[in-house]
Amino acid sequence: MSVRAAVVGLGWAGRELWLPRLRSHPDFDLVAAVDPDPEARAAVGAATGTPVHAGPDALDARSVDLAVVAVPNHLHTEVAAALLDRGVSVFLEKPVCLSGAEADRLAAAEQHGGMLLAGSAARHRADVRALAALLPELGRVRHVDLAWVRARGVPRAGGWFTRRAEAGGGALVDLGWHLVDTLTSLVGPSPVRQAVGAISDDFLNAAAWSAAWRRERPAAGTGDVEDTARGFLLREDGISVSLHTSWASHEATDLSLIRIEGSTGTAELRCTFGFSPNRQPESVLTLTSEGATRLLPVPAELIGAEYGRQLDGVPALLADPAGRGRAIAEARTTVRLMERLYDSARAGREEPGRPVYEQNTSR
Repeated sequence: MSVRAAVVGLGWAGRELWLPRLRSHPDFDLVAAVDPDPEARAAVGAATGTPVHAGPDALDARSVDLAVVAVPNHLHTEVAAALLDRGVSVFLEKPVCLSGAEADRLAAAEQHGGMLLAGSAARHRADVRALAALLPELGRVRHVDLAWVRARGVPRAGGWFTRRAEAGGGALVDLGWHLVDTLTSLVGPSPVRQAVGAISDDFLNAAAWSAAWRRERPAAGTGDVEDTARGFLLREDGISVSLHTSWASHEATDLSLIRIEGSTGTAELRCTFGFSPNRQPESVLTLTSEGATRLLPVPAELIGAEYGRQLDGVPALLADPAGRGRAIAEARTTVRLMERLYDSARAGREEPGRPVYEQNTSR
């Protein structure tokens, strides 16, 4: 039986990522869409013939099995919790939550309502899976380098993505959540013993550095989040992690990097996550041991294939009662890490004559 699905939020992600994939996927039946903007509703209704509603209160468990929630970050908990309370399972775009208090609200709603699933697609890429297959050859993992550095890619300068009160943070929350999720999928979860972070915003409000592929009109106002974040982590399992996220840089192309150093070898993947047109020519996967480096084959796939592959596993996740609570547990760890990195960045920022970056660090 097909999963009856609805898309809540018809911005770029809802419109470009989830609507077409749900419509074409054999395991899903798109039964509704939701957005407060009448123009967005009219456009999607005309293009798809799908019933479109102004608010998520139009959805309930009698007509919808799963709501894919792709609203601005600050609305994630409010919208998802209300749906869970009504018995509708929710696939929630990252970040799942912006604080420990929001995680508590989602946990309470899931306890007696629908199931919460977390959206983060990078771990489902074919090249990341090929990297994962090399882990047995690396021995004991000692260190991981993670980076997602765009050449140009600030999302809609002045829009909600660049306003701290609505996004919860900048490149760290946006790109870093994918990297941390991918790290967990590769080497497993572990509490973080130490975390040091640094942030900057050199490109944030300059139109030349915007994400042209999103095809969104610039918004009025300016952003107040970081466009670049760096962190260094020491996990309790002994693995150290270097983290680098940037919406813009002086590079010619976007680079996503995962480099895993182990006691018997080092594996490295160089590629481009996401949909930017400023891409690496191809994914490159190498394995180095005792001074010799081997170039390994990487399966070819279309840009964005990981999002469809992520949907492939959703029906089984919904049918597994053991999955209840898993997304929230992982989100608690990730949001706590983000808070610690922002705390460190705020405490260590030393730029004379400039206001200290203020980050919401509610627990």
